[in-house]
Amino acid sequence: MTASTTRRTTAARSRIAAVGAIAVAGALILTGCGDQTEKGSSATPSGGTSKDSSAPLFSALPKKIQDAGVIKIGTDSAYAPMEFVEGGKIVGVDPDIAEALGKQLGVKMQFTAGTFDGLITSIYTGREDAIMSSITDNKQRQEGLDDKGQKIGKGIDFVDYFSSGLSLLVKKGNPEGIKSLDDLCGKTVAVQRGTTYEDAFKAQAEKCGDKKLTIQAFDTDAEAQTRVKAGGAVADLNDYPVAAYTVKTSGGGNDFEIAGQQSGVGLFGIGVSKENTQLRDALKQALDAAIKDGSYAKALEKWNVQDSAVKSATVNAGQ
Repeated sequence: MTASTTRRTTAARSRIAAVGAIAVAGALILTGCGDQTEKGSSATPSGGTSKDSSAPLFSALPKKIQDAGVIKIGTDSAYAPMEFVEGGKIVGVDPDIAEALGKQLGVKMQFTAGTFDGLITSIYTGREDAIMSSITDNKQRQEGLDDKGQKIGKGIDFVDYFSSGLSLLVKKGNPEGIKSLDDLCGKTVAVQRGTTYEDAFKAQAEKCGDKKLTIQAFDTDAEAQTRVKAGGAVADLNDYPVAAYTVKTSGGGNDFEIAGQQSGVGLFGIGVSKENTQLRDALKQALDAAIKDGSYAKALEKWNVQDSAVKSATVNAGQ
């Protein structure tokens, strides 16, 4: 999750813009809670069940992954429609894009569920080869910095594959009349812990000053949504595709609505170790190939997020 949300409208137009609330917030780096990818783990293969050495980009992969026939990918599978569990499998936009990449690479793309704030650590420990979970590519994460600019990790590289902006999710009918972040002063909000959305709320809390903004942070976005629905918080902050999907599906469309305009655009990236440049470059090549053959567009169209398409793969293009 990251710095944006307007995937359906603004996303495709500004792939590397830093963004309203997020730019102000100074994005958060995902470390701190340790490697939690085993917690509640669930895995599903994408892109086939066995390696295919005849695939166009199989030879571009590191020998270790060629031999294993699988790229292990960490994700937080509670973020529909981007990644969520259905029928015991992790499905969504990200797994479908990964499947398109897997066909180019000739290996299985195996997703394992974990908590969002433990994903980058899972790269550091080597538990996962990559992470793909609507993660905003930004300089802090690239350089391993916390929100105060202090070095807390090695940092990771990103292959950028999706563009998006931010939306406020409020209770149906918008009883508090929320139209922007400024309207939240003096109120209580709910948000997923360890995300740039939490950073955006923290930055807004500073702007609110004495008119205190109370932030309630939860392990999953689903918990934050529940808090808003129950009336314990006035808003949640999320990526537009996720917010729009929630509005459409929760309570048959009777639980939530989007308040105000989307704020800003940023890039989501597949995170890999800085020491594994061969895998990074292979994923970039695979994304470019999937864009060229139409399989990338097909994956986005399936979930109605085609406006968030990137025109080409980039590395560390986030601000």
